[in-house]
Amino acid sequence: MKKKLIFLALSITTIFAFASCKQVDVVGKTSITSFKAILEKIPNNIKADERNGGWALSAPDGTARFIWSKDYSKSPIHDVMLEFDSKPFVDAGLDISKLPAGMAFDGKIMVGTKLGKEVLTYSGDATPLTSYEKIVELKRTNIKYHSDLDHYGIDLANGNVFEWAKDISTNDKDIVFVLNPKVFIDAGVNPEKVEGWAFKKVNVKDDNGKPIQVDKFLKPFDLK
Repeated sequence: MKKKLIFLALSITTIFAFASCKQVDVVGKTSITSFKAILEKIPNNIKADERNGGWALSAPDGTARFIWSKDYSKSPIHDVMLEFDSKPFVDAGLDISKLPAGMAFDGKIMVGTKLGKEVLTYSGDATPLTSYEKIVELKRTNIKYHSDLDHYGIDLANGNVFEWAKDISTNDKDIVFVLNPKVFIDAGVNPEKVEGWAFKKVNVKDDNGKPIQVDKFLKPFDLK
């Protein structure tokens, strides 16, 4: 009887673990279909980015880009990143010299992270979508779901994120560039005066899944 109870307990644990993995997989798979919808909505805003070894999705107003690598072994700096105009931050008090080294260049600011050192291989030519699929396949923990906005997103480390709507037909914030304001405030920025970026409290979950509010700079776009 004791052996049977142990077996039953292990079986239940396995079932729950399997169900959990399936749920995680649903998030990953749906993030791919929703990201594909974004790419198809603004094809002229998606370009190869040779300097960073990947692809770039430009905001409709040209003030920001999301960039993702097609080969982690060849990325010169980051594998996923945001690049955006520094002028609104400078006009709001930013002292460029107080930013971390290499973060500002040529009138731009860049935030991002390395995902790994893997050589990425594809069945056929790499595309913007297949390179995103590699993130889901190899770096699943970097893909997040933001329930308040019904968004998926890529964690770029240090509180920076690129988000997109799960369903662009029902969401008025189809893509959102998200920044942690702390490094900018520490470098002299008045967060209420950064033109083109909203300074907001955002509901997120901490590492333990507990709901918390944090400050963010947001640049959302409705792709109409």
